[in-house]
Amino acid sequence: MSAKIYHNPRCTKSRLTLSILEEKGVDFEVIKYLENTPTVEELKALIKDLDINARALMRTHEAPYKDNNLADESLSEGDLIQAMIGNPILIERPIVKTNKGTVIGRPPENVLAII
Repeated sequence: MSAKIYHNPRCTKSRLTLSILEEKGVDFEVIKYLENTPTVEELKALIKDLDINARALMRTHEAPYKDNNLADESLSEGDLIQAMIGNPILIERPIVKTNKGTVIGRPPENVLAII
């Protein structure tokens, strides 16, 4: 079993999810998405795999969400994806992808369903 984790080392939930992967002996690739922002295609694929819309992947309490008026319901999926590319802090974390599925690690135990 191998996994990809979109990780923010400063996030407690992300660190806890990473610990679960380590404890379960899962081989994983860490993607520090604040340093290596996902592409538009990668974000679209994650959104599809999670079976959510772009807004559901956004951290709505972060300053860029408010500063850029991203609560505006008239914004398209593409607009929201571009906002996340420009401000990756807006991307919910952690996201874990395996061959069994993709989950957001909130709570961290969500990852158990796909490992």
